[in-house]
Amino acid sequence: MRFAGPLRITEISPAMLLCRWILPALLLVLFALGPARAELRIDITQGKVDPLPVAISEFTGNNAESAQIGKDIAAVISANLERSGLFAPIDNAAFIQRNVSLSALPRFGDWRLINAQALVHGAVSFEASGAVKVEFRLWDVFAEQQMVANAYTTVSANWRRVAHIISDAIYQRMTGESGYFDTRIVYIAESGPPDRRTKRLAIMDQDGANHRFLTDGKDLVLTPRFSPTLQEITYLAYYNDKPRVYIFNIETGQQEVLGDFPGMTFAPRFSPDGNRVIMSLARNGITDIYTMDLATRRVRRLTDSPSIDTSPTFAPDGAQVTFNSDRGGSQQIYVMDANGSNVKRISFGKGRYATPVWSPRGDLIAFTKIVGGQFYIGVMRPDGTGERLLSQGYLVESPTWAPNGRVLIYFKQFPSDSSGRGGKTKLYSVDLTGYSEREIITPVDASDPAWSPLIP
Repeated sequence: MRFAGPLRITEISPAMLLCRWILPALLLVLFALGPARAELRIDITQGKVDPLPVAISEFTGNNAESAQIGKDIAAVISANLERSGLFAPIDNAAFIQRNVSLSALPRFGDWRLINAQALVHGAVSFEASGAVKVEFRLWDVFAEQQMVANAYTTVSANWRRVAHIISDAIYQRMTGESGYFDTRIVYIAESGPPDRRTKRLAIMDQDGANHRFLTDGKDLVLTPRFSPTLQEITYLAYYNDKPRVYIFNIETGQQEVLGDFPGMTFAPRFSPDGNRVIMSLARNGITDIYTMDLATRRVRRLTDSPSIDTSPTFAPDGAQVTFNSDRGGSQQIYVMDANGSNVKRISFGKGRYATPVWSPRGDLIAFTKIVGGQFYIGVMRPDGTGERLLSQGYLVESPTWAPNGRVLIYFKQFPSDSSGRGGKTKLYSVDLTGYSEREIITPVDASDPAWSPLIP
């Protein structure tokens, strides 16, 4: 999935803007002496957050094609921000001022009348070279102050990615945290009857756009996971009913066999530096955790227990590993040093715990919990304290983190009816408050998602 051309980003300072604006001197003075006000910022550390009303005006264009691109960009930005649960985009039908120009200040009073706290607007133009230039501004409406101004130059085919990058810039400026919109999701696409499911590797943008299948469904594929440093995926595939671990390069479409191990191999994941893969190997009825150095193909065993040790994932600093094991009699979450020493159990609640995944920020571990016949997605601190359950269902499983550690994606399976119909499997997202759970639309049933880092 290679982008069609380079992307050049230019930050526009307030001074640069004022030099371009043709405004009466009095207006400039009044703007400079505008009302003092605290910085507009969404505090996402206080539990449930009321969405911030934001106006996203259609970007203007210098011809019909650029105007359409501008309209499409504004729509994607609006959808991204609304889906985060932190923003409430205002219906364009309520706008008093339309076609907001970059060469003049917005009419802030018009935007205050419709309760807009922030305003986003921009312009799209084609340059003589054929490249497309996208400019945008983010304004604090009540303080009448510019918060962000950037310009992007690329080919027109990249307009959707530009929209995601702008969404990230807005999100970061308003929350103080990195955005997650310029990312991809890989998952297992499922189709066919329950007893003969076809499972293919599929990839899409985080909003479901640019969807495509990476494998043809001839071989069973499981547990895809992104590299944190490269646009690569590791996954498990059954070739001639034999499990193999593969690495797939998204940009080139090339894949290679990472390992062809005796016994069962499953749950491969990359290390934070992308140089190793950690996985579970089942040999002679015993399942332990191993790492493989990708440069040398050297395999190292980390656990040596008669139990089932599986679902390993590194902490973001690479110093520790979390995994689940039944060594204590039931399936629970453990943490150990990256060399396999200092193993400690951290889950002590009722029920069983599985599929632990360390947050990119290092502050939380997400997991699947099974108790009382119900499945839950939850989080806890690495020492086991602060357990919170965010979602529940007939079957919910396989959480994966957004690169900013703020949002989780997982899959839900719904029960079949008495005739065997139903049983759909869908992807869902939820933020750490647990209040903003949303379905992620896919063309077929979906399971086992993994979230990419920000696209370089």
